[in-house]
Amino acid sequence: MINESNIRPIVNDVLQGTECFLVELVVAPGAKILVELDSPSGVTIEQLRKISRAIENQLDREKEDFELTVSSPGLEKPFRVFEQYLKNVGRSLTVDLNDGRKLEGKLEEATEKGIVLESSSREKVEGKKSKQDVVRRHEVGMNEIKQAKVLITFK
Repeated sequence: MINESNIRPIVNDVLQGTECFLVELVVAPGAKILVELDSPSGVTIEQLRKISRAIENQLDREKEDFELTVSSPGLEKPFRVFEQYLKNVGRSLTVDLNDGRKLEGKLEEATEKGIVLESSSREKVEGKKSKQDVVRRHEVGMNEIKQAKVLITFK
């Protein structure tokens, strides 16, 4: 029976020495294997093909048929591993917090303990006649984040 413990060592061997990292590995009923990879500079089709071939060469379709999907995570998917935060420093994120609040801003820093978002808005400031640009820094612990993903904008 194909399971995650069969696939993970194969993926780790191929990724060793590269800047790619594993985002998600799922083996669903019916031997449906999903592998998602990413890297700081993005993943190429050739890198995805290499992983796919390595997995296919290690598994025997004569023993058990399987369905294999190797891809990179889409922009619409929430972050699942810390490396995704590092990759996206400098980009705008939308972050849903465990307490129900939602933050949007530019990811300035990411550590394993937390992130720093910077947001700006036009607000009425006491003593000023017109609205002013107000910049806020939000320090958020990783344990406070319910979900984070890249904010897609069309400018």
